[in-house]
Amino acid sequence: MIDFALRTLPFLWDGLLVTLQVSALVVVASLGLGIAIGVGFAYGPLWLRLVLRAYSDVLRGTPLLVLIFSIYYLLPLAGLNLQPFPAAVLALSAFKAAHVGEIARGAIGSIPRGQTDAGKAIGLTFVQRLAWVILPQAVRRFLPPWINSVTDTVKGSSLVSLVGIVDLMLAAQQVIGRTYEPMPVYVLAALMYFAINYTLSVTSRRLEARFAYIRE
Repeated sequence: MIDFALRTLPFLWDGLLVTLQVSALVVVASLGLGIAIGVGFAYGPLWLRLVLRAYSDVLRGTPLLVLIFSIYYLLPLAGLNLQPFPAAVLALSAFKAAHVGEIARGAIGSIPRGQTDAGKAIGLTFVQRLAWVILPQAVRRFLPPWINSVTDTVKGSSLVSLVGIVDLMLAAQQVIGRTYEPMPVYVLAALMYFAINYTLSVTSRRLEARFAYIRE
């Protein structure tokens, strides 16, 4: 078993690097877009909130696999041809941004109105109130559930193999096709996924404990 693992790991390692790359790109893109969505929910005009609500509800209600296939196969009909990698990253980012937006909306909405009023009273602009008053307090509520969302992103990234991206899951399937030893390969792949997600889960629990107290 050990010899088999040592011979298999180099092939799985390449797939793991692709999984980490996809996950990192999706986390960064969805974080930026999700915070913008959360701010739009909290402070945007009615028409913008309605648009964001439609986006959030539709994306969160659409199975991720359907979204990946839709972007990969339907966008070319509109003249936009994307390679598998950017198509998968776009689909995952759009999907996760809807979830991060809801997390950001809840975190921002939990800040008492008096904080905003106090910022206005001392002459802060909207951007200054957001940067110096609202977001620093909202981040305490935002971080723990966001880390859990990152864990879901890593697990969801396994679906990119269905459009031909050789991530950890597809690399495992390719090794199985050559060795005809499915169980050891899947065990190794599962351990890799577990190592990533367990690290993220521990980080989430520590952040939750660190920010358990909230100064109102």
